[in-house]
Amino acid sequence: MNDSRTPTGKTAGVSRRSLLAGTAALAAGTVTGFPFINRMAVRAQDAPLKFWQFYAPGGQVASQVAWFEKTVADWNDSHAQKIELEYVPNSEYINGTKLATAFASGTGPDIFIISPGDFLRYYNGGVLHDLTPFISEEARADFPESVIANRMVDGKIYGIPMEVEPMAIYYSVKAFEEAGLNENDVPKTWEELLDVAQKLTTPERYGIVFETKPGYYQNFTWYPFMWQGGGEIQSEDGRSAFDSPATVQALKFWQDAINLGVAPRQVLGYGANDATANLGSGYCAMQNVGIWAISQLTNNAPDMPFGVFPLPTPPGGKYVTVGGGWAFVANARGRNPDAAGEFCAWALASMEQGSIDRVVNWCTEAKSDMPPRNSALEAGGDAFNRGVMGVFSQEIHPGTRAEPRVPPEVYKIISDAIQQTQLGGADPQATATAASQQLDAFLASYNGAPIL
Repeated sequence: MNDSRTPTGKTAGVSRRSLLAGTAALAAGTVTGFPFINRMAVRAQDAPLKFWQFYAPGGQVASQVAWFEKTVADWNDSHAQKIELEYVPNSEYINGTKLATAFASGTGPDIFIISPGDFLRYYNGGVLHDLTPFISEEARADFPESVIANRMVDGKIYGIPMEVEPMAIYYSVKAFEEAGLNENDVPKTWEELLDVAQKLTTPERYGIVFETKPGYYQNFTWYPFMWQGGGEIQSEDGRSAFDSPATVQALKFWQDAINLGVAPRQVLGYGANDATANLGSGYCAMQNVGIWAISQLTNNAPDMPFGVFPLPTPPGGKYVTVGGGWAFVANARGRNPDAAGEFCAWALASMEQGSIDRVVNWCTEAKSDMPPRNSALEAGGDAFNRGVMGVFSQEIHPGTRAEPRVPPEVYKIISDAIQQTQLGGADPQATATAASQQLDAFLASYNGAPIL
């Protein structure tokens, strides 16, 4: 998205009325604010701060569980205010409403993680604590603007990124060989991708997997296909730009994959961000997924050779991918917001070597990501240039564009358009036009933090 502000150019406060209205909208996935019930006051002030995330202590990847547990243990060993990890399954955290429901009922966690796509839900709802006081100027400068900007409002930092996660296409080397293909047949255009997917499709296996579950993640994975043709969600004047040839062709491309029978209507595991359950199991031969899948496949499907290539482009299009990534945030209405904020900065945004090493270890050992800090990229050295990670670093990551941050209402309109065309068979042009009209109606009165 462009950096234009809303039509009014204002950052609005959150009224009691908007907070209460947010509760009613929760079930529809369109929460813009949360009511805060002061239940925290009855709890012991020395109780551990709750840190919700979907990695530990019950996560699927042992190295990621260990990283979170060590991070919290190291903090607890040196600080009076203790922190306690609370694992929320991926299906409830990313694809469910557990987090939003908790805040709507006044029982939200003290520390949690959010993606840029859901940032405005929590910022506009008054949930996010200002982390700027806990971050030095030197550390702030260590985060590239493209990484930190969509976690900031009015020059203040409200989230500290732990990673950058560009999207690509993974493929099974064995499936390619069975179809008489090799790395020279890697597709570079959308037409070639569908052609190769047809060759790879068998009665037991789909040629490619795109996300089919509605949610922030599906939108995230679809954005680069719109961008590649020059499409945008919002224009510089604050109006919708969604009704464009680029949007229409991106909607049609995903629809064509379903109609041709080369992509499934349902994905396995916890979604198309689960490479083990889909590509690793042989359910598909290619999968649209992010850099984190290196770690998933290496740990959970070690005997499956795989390769990766940049997202193909449409006719006349330009290569671009989307770079997401999760960020630590602190609850502004939690038990001890300052301690929570101090923890976030200590963990990920200090110039102490331990903090830098922690980011390096997350991106190279616990998981597989590009680092969000210049110092971590330098400290990681050759780890970011070897094997599949090297392909990401040299060929995929240079085309990365930051994940958009949009209000829940905008996300839902786009999500509905994707679902209606991909799985519902709706006409892409008519769907784009209708969605754009809905976006304009919402944007005309939106006055929350800037959409980026």
